Amino acid sequence: MIDMHAHCLPRIARAEAFAVDAERAPWLDIEAGGQRGHIMLGDRRFRPVTASLWDPAVRVAELDAQGVALQVVCATPVMFGYAWPAAKTAEWARRMNEHVLAYCAHAPQRLKALAQVPLQDTELACREADHAMAAGCIGVQIGNHVAERDLDDEALVQFLSHCARQNIPLLVHPWDMMGGNRMKQWMLPWLVAMPAETQLGMLSLILSGALERIPDTLKICFAHGGGSFAWLLGRADNAWKHRDIIRKDCPHPPSHYARRFHVDSAVFDPGALRLLTEVMGTDRVMLGSDSPFPLGEQQIGSLVREVPFLDEAARARILHGNAREFFGLALGTA
Repeated sequence: MIDMHAHCLPRIARAEAFAVDAERAPWLDIEAGGQRGHIMLGDRRFRPVTASLWDPAVRVAELDAQGVALQVVCATPVMFGYAWPAAKTAEWARRMNEHVLAYCAHAPQRLKALAQVPLQDTELACREADHAMAAGCIGVQIGNHVAERDLDDEALVQFLSHCARQNIPLLVHPWDMMGGNRMKQWMLPWLVAMPAETQLGMLSLILSGALERIPDTLKICFAHGGGSFAWLLGRADNAWKHRDIIRKDCPHPPSHYARRFHVDSAVFDPGALRLLTEVMGTDRVMLGSDSPFPLGEQQIGSLVREVPFLDEAARARILHGNAREFFGLALGTA
């Protein structure tokens, strides 16, 4: 199996984070014993975490236990730094990419890295994406928006077009979720706003006409099964048919563009996976666990392996074949 959506956070020290931003740069506070800790923002606890997030030896042992041949790891989104001055974020991204590559170097046949970039500045983002790919990353992870700018923003379209031309695969991960104080309990930002953020990113590319301008060589995958996209695509098509304001920048129904996207398989329900594969196609769904977080798939690949409606060829595509093609991995890689 190839798990193409997993996270890490390097052993960032408090001093390293505070030198960048004493309130918003993340660092790790590891408890005595070295098996548990917290992601910290300033001196505030942001999230409890376990050792596989920062210790590649622990991660590889977990992959062995679950039968995962290769895992693609990327920054925890709190590391993005999109709100900082672009030059500061570019320096931070370079350092974080070096950290993640060092994490993967522990077991280079088992762990592969996605880079992060200073997405708020197109030139700097393109430069770091190119540098990271040359340094050994196999793609780039980006957030689904930068402040109030969604993926249809012209500067972000330019970055996506650069990645299409340079054959840089992209994973789009929701972050900095909408909702504010209305979603202050029960992890509602992760349960409600996060899927909506992903659907917003996908529809913004479609309805704006951006996909008509971005080369169709773009490899772009949206996390968490594409959020709400597959489940509400019929609503978007119906709106396109009956309201000219939906059609004004989009020459085809939204469903026409679904196959421009890939998604991961992190939907946790057989019926949901069935609909996802029907809408996107089994060649556009890749195994993704969101490991090692509690909202991820705890037994990696179990859903894809156990559902009865996939034939063996489709199952193999989702479990490893699609990711191998998407990232250009050699047949002997996993």
